[in-house]
Amino acid sequence: MIATITFIVIFLLLASGGLLLFYRDATLQRIAAVITPESKRRNLRDAIRQTGASLGGMVEHIERVLPKSQAEVSVTQQRLIRAGFRKDAAVNYFYAAKVLVPLLFLLLALVSGFGSFVIDAVALGLGFLAPDFWLGRRISKRQASIRRGLPDVLDLLVICIEAGLSLDQATARTAEELQKAHPAISDELNIVVLEQRAGRPRADAWKHFAERTDVDSVRNLVSVLAQSEQFGTSIAKTLRVHSDTLRTQRRQRVEEQAAKTTVKLVFPLVLFIFPSLFLVALGPAAIIVLEGLKKLAQ
Repeated sequence: MIATITFIVIFLLLASGGLLLFYRDATLQRIAAVITPESKRRNLRDAIRQTGASLGGMVEHIERVLPKSQAEVSVTQQRLIRAGFRKDAAVNYFYAAKVLVPLLFLLLALVSGFGSFVIDAVALGLGFLAPDFWLGRRISKRQASIRRGLPDVLDLLVICIEAGLSLDQATARTAEELQKAHPAISDELNIVVLEQRAGRPRADAWKHFAERTDVDSVRNLVSVLAQSEQFGTSIAKTLRVHSDTLRTQRRQRVEEQAAKTTVKLVFPLVLFIFPSLFLVALGPAAIIVLEGLKKLAQ
């Protein structure tokens, strides 16, 4: 009971600190709009900024405890970008979590009363690997969201291009229209639009889009757009054909998963359902046979 309460309290504190750091501006606006009048919002804003600055400095000192190379930091930053965290401070928070989470797991192991050398070592190891597992799941979830939303993006691009817009204008309008339906891919398209407005060539902006997401369907889309621009073919027709291809591939993946269901059901049937059926069907007969054998033995 004590271990559970301690875990809940520490988790709430860490979650509150993380929300305050990552969503500081949104939290400031909501709190100020609800509980403070217009004259006191500036003081609350300054207080939250000072708190965030102090917590940020603390996180920066904590993450320095963990030794790391520049190549490792670059790989971690790339993974964080694929997960949707583009701020420079996200790397510090990640490495600070790799220091704090093992300590939290170790504290839980000690408070729960199961403390030993093996359990403490396992707790430290799991706590060190937990942020990597969480980040991997976050990347996979975001990539799946981008993969699901890509056919809708292509359809809207085709509509905008056939309505007379250029590809750059169609990209900006698509990112605006799909902000609520597919926020992940809309965010990436906004970055493509910003890079093009900054003077980067269209092909390079779309290639960076593929590198940031690391999704095969996005890489195929970038290749199709590059070939269409190189050979002068119609972009609208190319995108329509590519959209139909993606929908066909998605339907085939669903059919493949449905076909694998029968094979995956073998293990639950053998381990759980069949023993229960045997117990219900053969149990009474086995009891009768045993009673008959006892009578014969007498």
